Amino acid sequence: MTTKNKKRRIAILTGGGDAPGLNAVIRAVVRSAIWEHGWEVYGVRNGYDGFLEPDGVYPLTLEHVLGILPRGGTILGAANRGDPFARKEIRDGREVLVDVSGKIVQRAKEMHLDAVIVVGGDGTLKAALRLFDMGLPVVGVPKTIDNDVNGTDYTIGFDTAVQVATDALDRLHSTAEAHHRVMVVELMGRHAGFLALHGGLAGGADVILIPEIPFHFEVLAEAVRQRVYRRRQFSIFAVAEGAYPVGGQPVYRRKGDALTAPRLGGISEVVARYIEEATGIESRFLILGHLQRGGSPSATDRVLGTRFGTFAVELIAQDRLGVMTALRGDAIVPVSLKEALSQHRNVDPNGQLVRTARQIGVYFGDETWLLQEASSG
Repeated sequence: MTTKNKKRRIAILTGGGDAPGLNAVIRAVVRSAIWEHGWEVYGVRNGYDGFLEPDGVYPLTLEHVLGILPRGGTILGAANRGDPFARKEIRDGREVLVDVSGKIVQRAKEMHLDAVIVVGGDGTLKAALRLFDMGLPVVGVPKTIDNDVNGTDYTIGFDTAVQVATDALDRLHSTAEAHHRVMVVELMGRHAGFLALHGGLAGGADVILIPEIPFHFEVLAEAVRQRVYRRRQFSIFAVAEGAYPVGGQPVYRRKGDALTAPRLGGISEVVARYIEEATGIESRFLILGHLQRGGSPSATDRVLGTRFGTFAVELIAQDRLGVMTALRGDAIVPVSLKEALSQHRNVDPNGQLVRTARQIGVYFGDETWLLQEASSG
């Protein structure tokens, strides 16, 4: 029997926060593994946690994936705080962090799994790399609406989230214009501004604030004044949740501690309050939050998820483990997990997309020349 035709037993899990397009990956893995290769496929419930639960790993059949392509979320469930090296457990009435990585590797060995397809973002894939080094046969698939995984041009879920952001900005234009308001829309993205940049550009935002370009509050106010001077009586801001002013820090709704991860959020309110106080123009803020993660995936995310899923199966058939599927140009290629996780992916402040936005008059809050013009005029 050749390696390609070898009968295999594989599993798939979805970790971290949900993202549109996860079910497309699951469907593609199950259909290609069973239809093309005749393999056994298992689903792992709730991220890595499923390996630790009695019924957390179960057979996936073609019937399980019927009709799931247009569905948001994931039929396997996910665990946003499911780090196997620091799993939260209650012991003696208090919450502690426990390393359960060895149990996960052992469970996979007991099940005689030839590979585990891990669909996740930066945190989930970092755990996958560490588990791979411990002996877990892993193939990674990148998903996150933040699009911040290195080594791939796009991640699953990003395109849908951009469309949601674009739709929200489109809808806000009419009410902002009618009431002559400044509308500040806060988007996800943690420490990468891809979602705010793409969504802001597609949605016609007048100001885009991203973590990679710290802003000056005074510049934002002057940008609004300049728009009013040019008879633009309203302004739309697209603001990444991790954006922050020069010399300042990102805004957190929750700082975090040894047991709780920090949670970004609130910069839109800070910006809106400042604009109203500095200019006298009524300013409102809106935090889109989990709306960006929900709903049916776009056609692009369905296709990308399908391509990633089938390619992950191909890599397993070739015994290529410890790698991640990646989109580069129009090709799906393997990238080592070590390379993909070697650094964080961020927007290039001098890249073509930022330059394009500037060329059509979008402000990023770092245009100090606006202040010089105002003082000299």
